[in-house]
Amino acid sequence: MTTLDIPELALVALVGVSGSGKSTFARRHFLPSQVLSSDMFRAMVADDENDQSASADAFEALHHVAGTRLRRGRLTVVDATNLQPHARAGLVRVAREHDVLPVAIVLDVPEALAWERTEGRADRTFGRQVLGRMQRDLRRTYGQLAREGFRKVHVLRGVEEIDATRIRYERLFNDRRELTGPFDIVGDVHGCREELEALLLRLGWSLRRDDAGRPVDAVHPAGRTAVFVGDLVDRGPDSPGVLRLVMGMVAAGHAICVPGNHEQKLLRRLRGRDVRLTHGLAETMAQLAAESPEFVAEVAGFVDGLVSHFVLDGGRLVVAHAGLKEAYQGRASGRVRAFALFGETTGETDEFGLPVRYPWARDYRGSAMVVYGHTPTPEPEWVNNTICIDTGCVFGGKLTALRYPEKELVAVGAVKEWYAPARPLVAPTPTRPDTVLDLADVTGRRHLEHAYGTLTVPAENAAAALEVMSRFAVDPGRLVWLPPTMAPCSTATTDGFLEHPAQAFADYRSAGVERVVCEEKHMGSRAVVLVEREPGRFGGGAVHTRTGRPFFGSPLDDELLARVRAAVTGAGLWAELDTDWLLLDCELLPWSAKAGGLIREQYASVGAAGRAALPAVLATLDAAAGRGLPVDELRGRMADRAAEIGAYSAAYRAYVGPTDGLRGVTLAPFAVLAGAGASYADRDHGWHLDLADRLCAADPEFFTPTRRQVVDLTDPSAVAAATEWWLALTAAGGEGMVVKPYAGPAARSARGSLLQPGIKCRGREYLRIIYGPGYTEPGQLAALRKRSLGRKRGLALREHALGLAALDALAADAPLWRRHELVFAILACESEPVDPRL
Repeated sequence: MTTLDIPELALVALVGVSGSGKSTFARRHFLPSQVLSSDMFRAMVADDENDQSASADAFEALHHVAGTRLRRGRLTVVDATNLQPHARAGLVRVAREHDVLPVAIVLDVPEALAWERTEGRADRTFGRQVLGRMQRDLRRTYGQLAREGFRKVHVLRGVEEIDATRIRYERLFNDRRELTGPFDIVGDVHGCREELEALLLRLGWSLRRDDAGRPVDAVHPAGRTAVFVGDLVDRGPDSPGVLRLVMGMVAAGHAICVPGNHEQKLLRRLRGRDVRLTHGLAETMAQLAAESPEFVAEVAGFVDGLVSHFVLDGGRLVVAHAGLKEAYQGRASGRVRAFALFGETTGETDEFGLPVRYPWARDYRGSAMVVYGHTPTPEPEWVNNTICIDTGCVFGGKLTALRYPEKELVAVGAVKEWYAPARPLVAPTPTRPDTVLDLADVTGRRHLEHAYGTLTVPAENAAAALEVMSRFAVDPGRLVWLPPTMAPCSTATTDGFLEHPAQAFADYRSAGVERVVCEEKHMGSRAVVLVEREPGRFGGGAVHTRTGRPFFGSPLDDELLARVRAAVTGAGLWAELDTDWLLLDCELLPWSAKAGGLIREQYASVGAAGRAALPAVLATLDAAAGRGLPVDELRGRMADRAAEIGAYSAAYRAYVGPTDGLRGVTLAPFAVLAGAGASYADRDHGWHLDLADRLCAADPEFFTPTRRQVVDLTDPSAVAAATEWWLALTAAGGEGMVVKPYAGPAARSARGSLLQPGIKCRGREYLRIIYGPGYTEPGQLAALRKRSLGRKRGLALREHALGLAALDALAADAPLWRRHELVFAILACESEPVDPRL
């Protein structure tokens, strides 16, 4: 039995003359989808697998498909003769382009047997001299494969050896997905042994020492594994001591380590290469001179065995010295190793003579967390699911570790500045004023990390949001929060209804919520009000729509803010909440005050056309019936249509009222979201509505109260009473209600995940505006019941999480750019393709 070891991800080239059994071997050992046959591609491009004139096009297509498979991480086998160097060079090039190992499997059978097999195939018409030429090419191939770049070459001679072969897949050295942690990932040590010992002790490790008192191993009582990101040596006072400890931990199975560029430079020097003694290497060589030759040889062997990077925890974590972009993770090539060791540079040097590194992390969009070092930074910062933990210990900074999966940073300060940096660790860069934004903060595809989760903003969504923000929105300094979209309840099963309280209650009950508040849904326009006691940080405040646009514009917005300011003063909220500004979530009534044009163009025109046409249709049908024509069924349908048009017109007219400036306008507040130094998202809705009621009492002409019912979902009578309340509310022309977890906007489910901030349950007649006059007809209603709510609900939760993070940032007085990127992301989410009727 011959066993061939092949990497799990590789480009395998089968090499052999015609009739050597390559296709049979491929069928026996590989999946059909893994095998790309040159014959198949000739047939694909020329309808004839023997058309040699199509070979160039066939191999171009084959290389393209092979590249696509390799890019997607799929083993690919090429079934062709592969006897000419130029043919093999194309395959090696494809493998290198995708950073996988090229492997050759040579099938060598006697020429007589190959000819016998060839003669037995009707589609092979060439003479034996061609086969003889192939055999000579095969003999020359043996010595060329390794030089051409094939990392593994397996030669199988004779039928018996070929038939007795089995394939065994081997994982790349960087593939340690079976290691799930927990990990303590340690940044660049650079010979700072004393600080490394202190950090390990702070992390809970116990040090083991040799007879001379030197640390040679460390053990964690909880079974954690240390991961070192490289650059163990140079610049610091005790590189041998660091190596002795780390090598002992790795040998004992308590740690793993990737190499840094300083280890690679040290290895070249130890092997006698001409390496300049710069950047701390001179100090390391002097320290190693005091060690035994055996220890120095052990160091060289240890460094030589280090793997460029590790993929850990099922692919969720990647550790590399200088970081690693997604396309290189789990791959093996010189290019991958170079990136892992040195990162990517722009080709320029800075004012200190150091290479300018390309900020690859800004473009990173991979799902794996990447932890790295190499470039000292004063403080670690998460950038698109990556973090650099080199905090310049040797330069007088700190030695930092990241606990994984906890994402907790632990650090110890340097004993002293052991080595003066060429570039100051804390660069004297100018501070961006809080009022200045950078376009790069919001453009392109971005990955946001915040306290409530993560979010990827597609570039096209960001572009759409930028169009709105730059042309229509209020000043970003006053645009501090945007309300999330609101998902409807699950589709009703009650006859004649599309939405019903039973489903709204069931939705929250399934999430473990026992108490909700049902708030009257005001049919108006969402208004966010930021009001200051006196013009200050926010220029007096702002009133804007749910997409950030000024509500009316000056001077009406200023007049509205003055009314709100007076009511807050009259209610005594400035002193009670110890704030000089408040952020309110409200509804402005009537709907026509803001949406008059929409009502005229989209709704009133439909109603007017129906009311004008249908009476004439009914009159004509009555005349036809008078002449004895059989039109009763048609007239019945038209009469139903006329009744539906009447109900449709009545539905939207209920939300139209005369206004003149603010005369006729009312404001319904239902949440007080934030004030100076505080987010109120953790307060229950009873608290919010009580404050809203006090504003209404302070100015009852301008403020409209929100009617509500608090419902215990475990009490059937309370649920029944709330359902009757909703039926009465909607029968009287109300839009419906919003059901919210009573615990407040930041409420979480029993499993700890964020809950929907509110589920809307709209009335039967109101939905006629949304879905059309005849939506209650059985056929239409049945079709609407198949509507999908998943995308809308997911969007609502993403926007809600961003909104909570924006409120926290506002309360913490975070820089404007940090607050704005969260608000901007909410608006970008609004570009998601979701049914606007939901």
